[in-house]
Amino acid sequence: MIGGRYDWFMPRKHRRRDDAAALDADKARRGIERVQTSADGQWSVRHISAGGATKTYRCPGCDLEIGVGVPHIVAWPADERGDLADRRHWHLGCWNARDRRAPRIQRSRDAPRYG
Repeated sequence: MIGGRYDWFMPRKHRRRDDAAALDADKARRGIERVQTSADGQWSVRHISAGGATKTYRCPGCDLEIGVGVPHIVAWPADERGDLADRRHWHLGCWNARDRRAPRIQRSRDAPRYG
């Protein structure tokens, strides 16, 4: 409407802020890393969403498989000595209960169940 009531109004341009970091899809899939301190030391912990869980892993807490599409966490020592080989994939419940129970011992089929 020219020469009318809204001739002072100018639409805004939608601009992206230059300082806003673009969200990387790979980074979003991997999750946010944080450091947790517990009785067994400091651990770097990353939560993996169901969409980010694309492989099968074995949980060291219960010795069962973590299937594809199952949300879980990845933990490794937070000190500078930790590397990619130290990463372990845990069920969330197993990770939270690790100080209350010992890891499951892997035995052969014919090994005795005591001791």
